[in-house]
Amino acid sequence: MIAARGCCDRNFDGPSQATTINTTDQITNAAQYGNIILAWRNGAPVRLGDVAEVLEGSENTQLAAWANRTPAIILNIRRQPGANVIAVVDEVKELLPKLRGSLPGDLEVHVLSDRTNTIRASVADVGFELCLAIGLVVLLIFLFLRSVPATLIPSLSVPVSLVGTFGIMYLLGFSLDNLSLMALTISTGFVVDDAIVMIENITRFIEGGEPAEAAASKGAAQIGFTVISLTISLLAVLIPLLFMGDVVGRLFTSSP
Repeated sequence: MIAARGCCDRNFDGPSQATTINTTDQITNAAQYGNIILAWRNGAPVRLGDVAEVLEGSENTQLAAWANRTPAIILNIRRQPGANVIAVVDEVKELLPKLRGSLPGDLEVHVLSDRTNTIRASVADVGFELCLAIGLVVLLIFLFLRSVPATLIPSLSVPVSLVGTFGIMYLLGFSLDNLSLMALTISTGFVVDDAIVMIENITRFIEGGEPAEAAASKGAAQIGFTVISLTISLLAVLIPLLFMGDVVGRLFTSSP
């Protein structure tokens, strides 16, 4: 049997041996191969069709696929490096109805495996943990400060910071994944820490008899440099992660 592989490769499959030859594109079907002259005997040509049966067949007869117990053609789709796997799967699922409509009625198309299900569940779980962390932080602030205004300020600082972060990520072309959501969950504590330190210092001036506006100005001026230096120190601790190599470094280094 002769099978085509690529534009110029032809494969001869026999019971005990298989040979691949490189041909031109002048022969386009198996019938034309049958007229190839292999040798001359007694002044007469010996053609390939005289010594072999030339048939149109599959490219590779040694491979087959089944979906459960049904013969099938399995198409494995992989994303390109740098592509968003969830976006790729969503686009494929969007094209499936058009594919089904273009196939004969006796053919069925089914999704055998979707590895994004675990990814979606993991991202959803980390997103829930982020919301839970914000809720616990707000609750703890209220339990310790026992003041609604003092609780409201850090409570607003967290979503404002997250919205700003999402905006910058969107403009730079970054997407949310497990690592980025985990980083946002950890950084939520950093934002609240700074807010609590600032509020505590302002509250100290108010309790000392200062007007609210004057207390806010003095408290911010007194503790502002400390808060900034504390934030920079926390960021400096994480900077070495950007210079890590190999697989671990690629996990912590994202590209748009």
